[in-house]
Amino acid sequence: MDCTVVNNVKAAARRGKEVKKVLRKQLKASHTLLKHEGISTASQPTKNLVVANGGLGNGVSREDLSAAMKQFGDVESLFMPPQKPYAFVTYRSEDDARKAHTQLNGQKLQSGENSVTLYLSYVDSEKHKEEVLVRFPEELALVEDFVSPEEEILLLAAVDWSTSNQAQKALKHRRVKHYGFEFRYDNNNVDKDKPLPAGLPEECLPVLHRCLQDGHINVLPDQLTVNQYETGQGIPPHIDTHSAFEDTILSLSLGAKTVMEFRHPDGRVVPVVLPERSLLVMKGESRYLWTHGITPRKFDLVPACETQSADHSEPNLVSHGGLTLSKRGTRTSFTFRKIRHKPCCCAFPSACDSQGGSSPCPPSQPSLPSCHADATRLEEEYVHRVYDAIASHFSSTRHTPWPRVCHFLSALQPGSVLADVGCGNGKYLGVNPQLITVGCDRSSSLVQICAERGFNAFVSDALSVPLRTDSCDACISIAVIHHFSTQERRLAAVRELVRLLKPGGQALIYVWAYEQEYNKQKSKYLKDHNKPQNGEKSKDKPEEGQEPHEEPSVLTTSHLDNNYIGGLKDDSKMTESKLSVHTNRTAFNSQDLLVPWHLKGRKTRGEEEFSSGLHTTNCPDSKLSPSVDTSQVPGGSSVPVFHRYYHVFQQGELEQLCIEVTGVEVQTSYHDQGNWCVILQKE
Repeated sequence: MDCTVVNNVKAAARRGKEVKKVLRKQLKASHTLLKHEGISTASQPTKNLVVANGGLGNGVSREDLSAAMKQFGDVESLFMPPQKPYAFVTYRSEDDARKAHTQLNGQKLQSGENSVTLYLSYVDSEKHKEEVLVRFPEELALVEDFVSPEEEILLLAAVDWSTSNQAQKALKHRRVKHYGFEFRYDNNNVDKDKPLPAGLPEECLPVLHRCLQDGHINVLPDQLTVNQYETGQGIPPHIDTHSAFEDTILSLSLGAKTVMEFRHPDGRVVPVVLPERSLLVMKGESRYLWTHGITPRKFDLVPACETQSADHSEPNLVSHGGLTLSKRGTRTSFTFRKIRHKPCCCAFPSACDSQGGSSPCPPSQPSLPSCHADATRLEEEYVHRVYDAIASHFSSTRHTPWPRVCHFLSALQPGSVLADVGCGNGKYLGVNPQLITVGCDRSSSLVQICAERGFNAFVSDALSVPLRTDSCDACISIAVIHHFSTQERRLAAVRELVRLLKPGGQALIYVWAYEQEYNKQKSKYLKDHNKPQNGEKSKDKPEEGQEPHEEPSVLTTSHLDNNYIGGLKDDSKMTESKLSVHTNRTAFNSQDLLVPWHLKGRKTRGEEEFSSGLHTTNCPDSKLSPSVDTSQVPGGSSVPVFHRYYHVFQQGELEQLCIEVTGVEVQTSYHDQGNWCVILQKE
């Protein structure tokens, strides 16, 4: 046979295989959309398409997807739900939709640093959600174009970063310089009796007098903090110390825009786009009660119209429709404040340090790690040793497997090899007896409990599991990765799960969520806040709350959350602040924290070893491990209170973490009773 003919036959066979592969992928994408998102695809062509892998959650920008779709005809509408790995496109004609469906299926789209493979399916109707308007926090105001481009240049030039003194710091996540008074990050306050030699730069005075004239302030500030953020940097959620500064705080954004997120203690979240040269004015409730912070990432999710309130009459509304990705640039903020010389008497005592609003701390309150060695020490003291100490009590509260995890395990093929990385007491190892299961955990005490129950388990760190690469059909990591204290270590934990998987294998990951109230529903963890501290065992089950019996909430498009789009969060949170101690059964005020565990019942050997030398009376000379305290129980005696480190994940953060791992796809993500969850597949 002629060589040309043979080659043509082989090429046709290869094309046939590729077409079949694309078709399989397309059908799988359709099945995933139906199963996890409730999106039904149509068997016949329509002018409406759903584009799997073409969503904001995959790091695909609106502009790049729109350009790709417009190659095949007039696009009537493009809807990209926040945090989702898909988008909806409507063409003006069915023929144009058919062209896009034929030409784009299985094709790669490059969007910035991300490369994704698109799979298109027809849908009967558009899946647009109603545009949602979220009101600003009370007494928060944003003034756009407050300074001119010329003033911006003068202000930026006034900051001399070349000089080094005690008022200038190169922090892990940003550069900082103070004027007037130095803000000390070791105690989150200022030395009011030690003003800095130089006052505020003269270039700031015209801007401040204009603030005074416009009524934004009634007295000139005497303290300025200049922060410079490179792309991918940010600052954790915080409230400026009440006792340090007076009411009004001004923040001027220069050089680039960003998104600042405001969070209320009840769980409400308001992301606010701060345009370049805008002035943010925080007063009253927005200054004293709401935390504000900037999530470290390379891209922000912003309204495509570039304004806070496009087409709306009220200026203090945030529009959550027509979203796109905005790449960050180098931003410099000028934060002006007035030093307070008397105790704060605000109307928000729960958040006021002058009025005793701070949380109790363990005997030695740790800080977030600044290096690998610090991270391993923190996790050893506030994770590993604690779980060995509380293993018996912890195991007694972990008895009922979660329904959604059981569904994942039950759907695996008989004979599949499952690795439960961070298996705890092994409650998932026996869910599906048709699987070949093995578990591992860092706690030898919990592994011993697994062995007593007849399960195969061994002691191992989740970052280095002694199993062969490509050896498992499925892996689960339930309530584990949130115990790693840096971004690098959390990413390494996901990579290790993917390493274990065979090609085509799946991993299910659960982490504790910052958003304990989601879709206007409180998690069981919050619902049980009135239960007695030492009476109900569910009180000490933070990442699980009570055993959930309700259906988990699938992520919706009803609100905008800007977290972790298009770039990883930078390594760890601010290293200059101490870890706060969380109050059980309340909404979170920070992502990195210590969660108390009140030990009850008979001690195991590990508990005895951990608390050797610990007197459970309240003698002042009691020797406590840094991660353990004591608390009173009825009758006058005391019980140990252990503190566990957690990094609670914000919406979208887990998906973005997984996207950074090569050779893996996020099949679906959802919110399940106070946890963020994803299912990954190894390519």
